[in-house]
Amino acid sequence: MLTQTPIDHLRQFPGLGWISALRRAAIRRLLDDGHVQRSSLEAVHLAEIDSADFADERLVVCFKPRLAQERRRKRQVLLEQTEVRLQRLVQQVARRTRRPLGQADIGIKAGRILQRSKVAKHYQLDIGDGRFAWRRREEAIGREEELDGLYVIRTSEPNQRLSAAEAVRSYKRLGLVEQAFRSLKGVDLLVRPIHHRVPPRLRAHLFLCMLAYDVEWELRRCWAGLLFAEEDLEGARQARDPVQPAEAREETKAKKRTKQTVQGLEVQRFRSLLAQLASQTKNSCEVVGDDSGSRVEQVSEATALQAEALRLLQL
Repeated sequence: MLTQTPIDHLRQFPGLGWISALRRAAIRRLLDDGHVQRSSLEAVHLAEIDSADFADERLVVCFKPRLAQERRRKRQVLLEQTEVRLQRLVQQVARRTRRPLGQADIGIKAGRILQRSKVAKHYQLDIGDGRFAWRRREEAIGREEELDGLYVIRTSEPNQRLSAAEAVRSYKRLGLVEQAFRSLKGVDLLVRPIHHRVPPRLRAHLFLCMLAYDVEWELRRCWAGLLFAEEDLEGARQARDPVQPAEAREETKAKKRTKQTVQGLEVQRFRSLLAQLASQTKNSCEVVGDDSGSRVEQVSEATALQAEALRLLQL
């Protein structure tokens, strides 16, 4: 979804909205053109902007101070580690006076060092036969630091349907989309293998799988109190800052820490809860010697966990 090609394909279906994000090169252009003012984002952390390059879209710029600090820290660590190795190479080249290292050999060694830390763009190398020197590209490092903590959400949805904050919250639910694909393709719903060859049957198969996933989604929502999930997640999202990292409520932290619900039941994972429900049986009993063939259907008594799960489903 980050490339322009699938977005152009989606435009062929009126009424189908989408949310995506810009790549760093596009964010760089917005900064250079003055559409993004980093200084104004340090206090607000979120702003909606306009750009002629995205005339039919809405752009929401977000800034994460914590992410910016972490990226600066990691970059500084990589630079320091790289410079230690580069300086060792300088000393190695200087020691080889009788049989100096050739330009090609030095270039290979320097390339391995820079490839290891992925910071080659931040250094200017001077390589010759028996000669090696390096220096930082401070301007390149500074330009990269300007992008630290910045990301831009792009969407086709109008403001009447999706506010700027809701667009960010919706984009951050990408993990739920990935979980849905795992459920469809994995052991939950087994959408694959598909052996249909007629398009209507293939669409019907996928449609049924989407209905099945909708049932699973409803079960997870109803059983949030029994699972490691956060209860009233929608309400919690509305109260949180859409840009800053989400932090679970104290009740959720306590549930994960003690592995017990407020009713004293053991907290379950979704599959383990299904397995617990699957252990409940319905037995058909017959009286030996009774020629009438009458039967008595008896359902095994539900455990406390099973009873609570059924109660939450209003069954």
